[in-house]
Amino acid sequence: MVALGAVPGAWLRFRVVNHFEPMVPRKHWATLAVNVGACFLLGLITALLRGCGDDQRLSLLICTGFLGSLSTFSTVMVELLQAWLSHQRRQTCALVLASVALGVAALMLGQRLGA
Repeated sequence: MVALGAVPGAWLRFRVVNHFEPMVPRKHWATLAVNVGACFLLGLITALLRGCGDDQRLSLLICTGFLGSLSTFSTVMVELLQAWLSHQRRQTCALVLASVALGVAALMLGQRLGA
């Protein structure tokens, strides 16, 4: 179930980040948007699944597989390192703070809407 969800999640992340790359100053801001969106969806879907009996297979397919590959921690880490090594210290710090704050806020909003 995880593998079935992971392939479309990774494909969608690739498509969305590459689509928005020309519109944002750095690629990592598009990755941030995808990750925040995935956090929101994770909160929403986990709340909805909890209300519907918490189907383990559906959770593995959507939450772990699809959303896990849609948002990737390793991609963020590489982009943070690249920004840091390019001496973009303020932007790197802003990205770290935005990733955590917006990710948690989006997850909580999704949970509230799904409850």
